[in-house]
Amino acid sequence: MKLVFATHNLNKLAEVKAMLPDSIELLSLDDIGCTEEIEENGKTIEENAAIKANYVFEKYNYNCFADDTGLEVESLDGAPGVHSARYAGEQKNDSDNIDKLLKELKDSDKRSARFKTVISLRTDRERIIFNGIVNGVITEKRKGKNGFGYDPVFQPEGMQLTFAELSSEEKNKMSHRARAMEQLIDYLNT
Repeated sequence: MKLVFATHNLNKLAEVKAMLPDSIELLSLDDIGCTEEIEENGKTIEENAAIKANYVFEKYNYNCFADDTGLEVESLDGAPGVHSARYAGEQKNDSDNIDKLLKELKDSDKRSARFKTVISLRTDRERIIFNGIVNGVITEKRKGKNGFGYDPVFQPEGMQLTFAELSSEEKNKMSHRARAMEQLIDYLNT
């Protein structure tokens, strides 16, 4: 089965490819000739995932899934949330985003957070949403060199390591994206 993953993010693409069974041929936006940046102007993570999946399905006529992920920090009323990638500005710089987050939490002992991934599947037959959530805390400083985004400052509940201190294999077994992907894969296999 051919399925497009609506992303230009090579880190996400590699992470998702490693999770999928061999029976699914995963194509990226680049593989189908979609070089434009799909505008994510939704008010929620769910809306952004659906916008991307619908765009690819309608413009390129491929069955597609798209994800959107947000880091939701309890003491920041769920911020950065839907704005996670652009938290420190339109340049979408991971290091700048982390700097801003750590600065905002500098004097706070309330550091509870959750990573939330929403996957929107769009095919010629249906539209379905899958959710994956991992609860944890924001650390006081960066730890680890693996991963991307907020991984160096997100410590999952029940662990002493950040996502960036885990190998990609370890992270892929329990991450928010992995949890949403498991649901997608189970659905595709039925």
